[in-house]
Amino acid sequence: MVDAIVILDFGSQYTQLIARRVRELQVFSEIVAWDSPAAKVVAMHPRGYILSGGPASVYDENAPYLPEYVLQADVPVLGICYGMHAMTKALGGQVVGGGVREYGLAEITVSQPNALLPDRPQTVWMSHGDKVERMPAGFVPLAKSDNGLLAGMADESRRLYALQFHPEVNHTQLGRDMLHHFVLDICGCRPDWTPGNIIDTAVEKIRAQVGDHPVISAVSGGVDSSVATALVQKAVGQQLSTVFIDTGLLRAGEVEQVQQAFQQALGMKLTTLDASERYFTALRGVTEPEKKRKIIGVLFIRLFEEQAARVGNPPFLVQGTIYPDVVESSGTKFGKAERIKSHHNVGGLPSDMKFALVEPLRDLFKDEVRLIGEALGLPAALVWRQPFPGPGLAVRCLGEITPERIARLRQADAIFTGELTAAGLLGRPVHGQTTQLSQAFAALLPVQSVGVMGDQRTYQETIALRAVTTEDFMTANWAVLPTELLARVSSRIVNEVAGVNRVVYDITSKPPATIEWE
Repeated sequence: MVDAIVILDFGSQYTQLIARRVRELQVFSEIVAWDSPAAKVVAMHPRGYILSGGPASVYDENAPYLPEYVLQADVPVLGICYGMHAMTKALGGQVVGGGVREYGLAEITVSQPNALLPDRPQTVWMSHGDKVERMPAGFVPLAKSDNGLLAGMADESRRLYALQFHPEVNHTQLGRDMLHHFVLDICGCRPDWTPGNIIDTAVEKIRAQVGDHPVISAVSGGVDSSVATALVQKAVGQQLSTVFIDTGLLRAGEVEQVQQAFQQALGMKLTTLDASERYFTALRGVTEPEKKRKIIGVLFIRLFEEQAARVGNPPFLVQGTIYPDVVESSGTKFGKAERIKSHHNVGGLPSDMKFALVEPLRDLFKDEVRLIGEALGLPAALVWRQPFPGPGLAVRCLGEITPERIARLRQADAIFTGELTAAGLLGRPVHGQTTQLSQAFAALLPVQSVGVMGDQRTYQETIALRAVTTEDFMTANWAVLPTELLARVSSRIVNEVAGVNRVVYDITSKPPATIEWE
């Protein structure tokens, strides 16, 4: 049994990021709602608890509170932001509305040596309007912010720690060191949560879910669905039927690449369905992004239902849903968040779908998925290929979807990504280092502008280039590319792609934008 850290979710937008940081330490972490049944949580036998932040105030009516079993467990506890306030209130301290609110970067000074905080001034990320006015009995201050507010406290005899700021976000200078100290040193967890263990756990869950029933897998051509399929095959073997639908919305050479990877590298039987005509017909005249996704999601399932009828109607469908899909479609697992867009395999699924979903990657980030793919023995070319949305080029072709516009976009995208690959900016990281670009693609805009080619006036469409860097795909920065490369790509696109006379580069980060245009 591997060591575990349980994260109590009070509704923070960063809760899953806390889990991610713990997993980076190779320690298993699991998120549970703050009001989950005590018996269920205690049965996990955690080596420690982390209390997440949250949007509420502890003095609000019906505010979340710290369950008694956490403090009765005699294991270390770390409260973060709202978690600090919940701990304070539960132990008899006092929390009040802050006269000075702190949002964004702040400087803290450590007031005394302790097991959690590195003993030097440091920059942290604050996001709170309340403050601890009176610490519980037995606690001492660990740090103060440059505004003079309490930034950290502890009762080290009971191994209880609390921070007003968020150590899990990149903005906190030494946040990963703090979590390392808590998880490995204070809780004494063994770093044995590796890709191999993740795979073993997933295999057990898959087998428990599907039993001896047949399963059908949806391969979209992207990393996530490929890894999910390989994982399910490891779990159930010949019970799995794998289907790859050629929607007509795939990238250049994608059908051949996927077929080769699954059939030759993995030795799996792959059924390829050419459904491009059905997709183009269904999408004819549709320009609204959410409607596109809904149409694609419904047709996606209908095609698999038809295929399932040919292979004995398997009751289970495998999908490569990952955590950012879930967050953007329906909010966090336990909190409430604004829907950003309906992913075809989350918010876009039909209500009368006949399958039960098998989603072994649902709570994982992209980088974790890649590590699992490597551990499963998938080819590097498949594991490290560019992320690609399930709806394919349909959500990169703004406006109406036609075969001609998709072909135009496909050619421009191949030029852009080909030049980036030749420049060493895409592909597998070297010596374990993160590749410079996390995702890059072209989008076709329904914007026509006047140009001149060969002394003749043109009035044609625009290609937008997008390249970002990110760790977890929840936030992303636009990439600064060499001007020589951008000039070469622009020149090639306007000269080689019929119907395009202008190329622009997207310099918007996420947020406020999403990575994809639709």
